[in-house]
Amino acid sequence: MPHAVVRTTLSSGLASGMFVFLGLLAAIPYLAVGGAAVPGLAFAVVAAAAAAALALGPRLFRLERRWPWRFLAGACIVFLLGALIRPWAASQVGPEQLLSDAFIIPGYVLSFVGLAGFLRTREGERRHALLDGLLVGVGAAVAAVLLFSKPAVEVADRSAAVSGLAAIYPLFDVVLLLLVLNLAFSTSFRGLSYLMLMASTALLLVGDIGYALIGRSGDLTGNRMYDLPFLFSSVLIGAAALHPTMREVGGRVRLPVQAWSSWRLALIGPALAVPFALTAALDVNSALDRIVLASGGAVIVVLLLARAVSAVQGYAAAQRRFQYQASHDYLTGLPNRALLTDHVSRMLEQPAVANRPLWLYFLDLDGFKLINDSWGHEAGDHVIVEVSRRLRRLLPADAVLSRVGGDEFVIARVCTEAEAAVLADAVLATLREPLSAPAGGVVVAASVGVARTCVTLGDLSAEDLLRNADTAMYQAKGDGRGRWVMFDPTMLDRARERIGIESALRQALSNRQLRLVYQPIMTLGDSRVAGAEALIRWDHPQRGAVPPAVFIPVAEETGLIAEVGQWVLREALCQLAQWRADGVVSDLFWISINVSPRQLRNPRLAEDVAAALAEYGLPGCAVMLEITESVMVDANDATDEVLAKLRALGIRLVVDDFGTGFSALGYLRRHPVTGVKVDRSFVGGLGASAEDEEIVRAVAAMSFALRLSVVAEGVESPAQRDVLRTLGVTYGQGWLWSRPIAPETFAARYAARGSGRGRQFVGPVDLRVEPGSDDVGTEQFESTMNRARQTEAVVARADVQRRNAAVGAHRLP
Repeated sequence: MPHAVVRTTLSSGLASGMFVFLGLLAAIPYLAVGGAAVPGLAFAVVAAAAAAALALGPRLFRLERRWPWRFLAGACIVFLLGALIRPWAASQVGPEQLLSDAFIIPGYVLSFVGLAGFLRTREGERRHALLDGLLVGVGAAVAAVLLFSKPAVEVADRSAAVSGLAAIYPLFDVVLLLLVLNLAFSTSFRGLSYLMLMASTALLLVGDIGYALIGRSGDLTGNRMYDLPFLFSSVLIGAAALHPTMREVGGRVRLPVQAWSSWRLALIGPALAVPFALTAALDVNSALDRIVLASGGAVIVVLLLARAVSAVQGYAAAQRRFQYQASHDYLTGLPNRALLTDHVSRMLEQPAVANRPLWLYFLDLDGFKLINDSWGHEAGDHVIVEVSRRLRRLLPADAVLSRVGGDEFVIARVCTEAEAAVLADAVLATLREPLSAPAGGVVVAASVGVARTCVTLGDLSAEDLLRNADTAMYQAKGDGRGRWVMFDPTMLDRARERIGIESALRQALSNRQLRLVYQPIMTLGDSRVAGAEALIRWDHPQRGAVPPAVFIPVAEETGLIAEVGQWVLREALCQLAQWRADGVVSDLFWISINVSPRQLRNPRLAEDVAAALAEYGLPGCAVMLEITESVMVDANDATDEVLAKLRALGIRLVVDDFGTGFSALGYLRRHPVTGVKVDRSFVGGLGASAEDEEIVRAVAAMSFALRLSVVAEGVESPAQRDVLRTLGVTYGQGWLWSRPIAPETFAARYAARGSGRGRQFVGPVDLRVEPGSDDVGTEQFESTMNRARQTEAVVARADVQRRNAAVGAHRLP
């Protein structure tokens, strides 16, 4: 049978059942056939098969700890040899009588080692299992000594060695019982393999008791019925090794709290009563009997006291452990939010010291979700532990450090204002250093919100301080991350406003309070309409018109942007389809729609867009999606795949607000974009600022080199339009032609100008052609690319100047 088939059969438990069935078949000739040869052969086959199963099962189930099963296999072999020799040895005189014992005694030792091997895998508290096993074991030992060992020693007409061994065997059974009980008391696993192993050991004990009973009269062997428990014991232990649940018998198990369950008391109770029952049942005359009974009773009393003390200590330790777990973080061992609140409350109760208020620092790791998503939660946990170690080393002894969330930490400290500022800077600095992770070094930063007790803020509770620090932390994230921000009371108003905006925006989506307006995009050469940008507007019944600059960031932060973006996409495509059907626009007209970075991380975005295009009967070239520069900078494989799928649909991709971010030529070359939109901040300076004109010239040169179309937004004057024409910019958009208008106004205005002939509309110019084509020669292409690389520095330099002007130093109020 192929190895894979064998493993499949074993994993299903069929092999175990077949072994039991064949073992029962072997019992038939053992019981029915006369003589000694056939029964002996049947017994030998079953025992040898059990030994083979004990050796084979752990290997096929790929156990890490196989040696306990191998010791049990060895015990089967030597027990078999001893059983086969016993009839002959019993008839001998002299040392030959002990030959079978020379195999059986090592068999017991091997069994003890194997069962002890299962016990070694148990982790946690084992005192209770050991004490409970000893209670039963002492009771069994007292009974074994008085009922079996003592009578065996007193048998006349045989050698002292034979009588001594006969007296020792019951004590072997006591040790075996003690090991089995400890195994039973130390696990909650009750699989079929475990049950068969327990039943096999129980049958072994039954067989030994049978021989102990006949040993009282001096007999060393009996009829074959006395060996029948050993036969069935071999069948069950072999089947246990072939059952899939055998993996759990020797598996590492964390021990639960050892309780006195009803079934455990059913074993312990009779054992406690053994000394008293034997005192009443036996004629106790000898000093040995009295010593055994008294010693057994005394040991049982001591064990009971030890068990009671152990139970009390165990429950007290468990209570302390539960209290610790309830007040500390499981991963880092730091105080959790509940314990931190208690610490801060006690610190607030201390008498105030001049110029030394209580400061709270709320830390949130920036980009931690990316670590979890990229390398898995194990790497994330490693980073959290490393961050907690660094903060512990950094903080002074009087500071309290706590982990209050997944990647959130809080520091509480009473200190001066200068010390607080130094600590805030030190925290940011230590977290910027590379952290070790399983997949390599990673760099994380933190956004930190700082709050303090202050007379002007009145009496603050621990929760108030935590809320204030948390609010300041979100402000730090909004300001650009990797910095710390001091709490200001006005932040609470903004936080409440943000929550209100979020709630109202959810209702706006369902109550149809959102609408789209359209701003035409014109050709600069002849001021004809080429397309329009769809812009969202929100008319709230109480708040009035809510600016996009207010609710779009909230939608981004809360994840609502995906739902909002889906609505904008379908609404704009529906409107375009309606205009085309009514003859308002020609087939060359396109609609421009903004998409957020969060939307582009959705792997189903391209499928959703394709479905919407199919629903409204529109081609991909009728749609232009505007993306931000950050999408290219922070792109990953998933985002790149989405962009490629969108481009495959024929959709144009335009980089919005180009020039205000990274503006690198390499990003444009690596991604399938078809155009750029020059930001209004540069267009507004045309005709007055030579630097802005040079930046637009550089953008136009780069775009021409890469065969990208260029749209200039924010065009408000004829002078700006004329400069853009001179620089070669193709399209313009701005108040010079029209503000964003309702779809009805757009249709009435531009359909009337076009007189239904479509002459007012021109299609998009797609400059993405290969070098060497008829449009642009290879030499001209290379020349323009060189110029683009030279002038790219102008954009980068202006970007750096703008950033430096916007960066302010952190100052405490």
